[in-house]
Amino acid sequence: MSVMSDMAALVYVVDDDPSVRRALTRLIRSAGHEVEAYGSACEFLEHACAGRGPACVVLDVQLPDLSGLELQRRLDARLPIVFLTGHGDIAMTVGAIKAGASDFLTKPVSDSDLLHAIDQALARSVEVSKSLHELEELRSRVDRLTVREREVMNLVVLGRLNKQVACELGTVEKTVKAHRARVMQKMEVSSLAELVRIADKVAVAAVNHQAAVPLPAVSSVVPPGVAAGRIRDQGPIPPTPTVS
Repeated sequence: MSVMSDMAALVYVVDDDPSVRRALTRLIRSAGHEVEAYGSACEFLEHACAGRGPACVVLDVQLPDLSGLELQRRLDARLPIVFLTGHGDIAMTVGAIKAGASDFLTKPVSDSDLLHAIDQALARSVEVSKSLHELEELRSRVDRLTVREREVMNLVVLGRLNKQVACELGTVEKTVKAHRARVMQKMEVSSLAELVRIADKVAVAAVNHQAAVPLPAVSSVVPPGVAAGRIRDQGPIPPTPTVS
């Protein structure tokens, strides 16, 4: 059963064996998915294009240029990977899954198992894309804040009272209340709990993004991980270079 109902899902096949590429292409197309097949990692990186909708990669571990595991480190998280290999071992499998692979299958694999793994990977692609879209929307709200409003927000989500915020920022409580009201309006929230939730998401995403190595070709934004703690553990929302 296809994961998509109103959007065509795209499956990339990367395998250096022409006969395997043809067989996989026929099978995946029979399930109603679009397919693009490549014979090497470099060919895939040169021609593949992320961002056109739900997608995943069916990837051979052993390739003539980059290995499948090396290619994995260069891919956008919106492209979940289903590894196929005839030479896998436990350590390789564990490493690939820890690095974010959707599945790791050993050849020969049944058609039903492979198609199920592809559907799971496409479902993950949809969820990651939704998370990235939400994060972009939240960041756009943060970008509306002035530098002072960001400072007020960072202290408020840490649980500071208005008078404490005023003391730390060297201003008066009345001014803090005005900044706080504008923060709530610009962030489109009606409660402190909502504000804290958004601050957590944006701060965690910023930490993850700073830790990520810049990626070529189909790589782009690294999605936020699951928050391990409140913003007090992750640091403040990154400052903006301009004052609105």
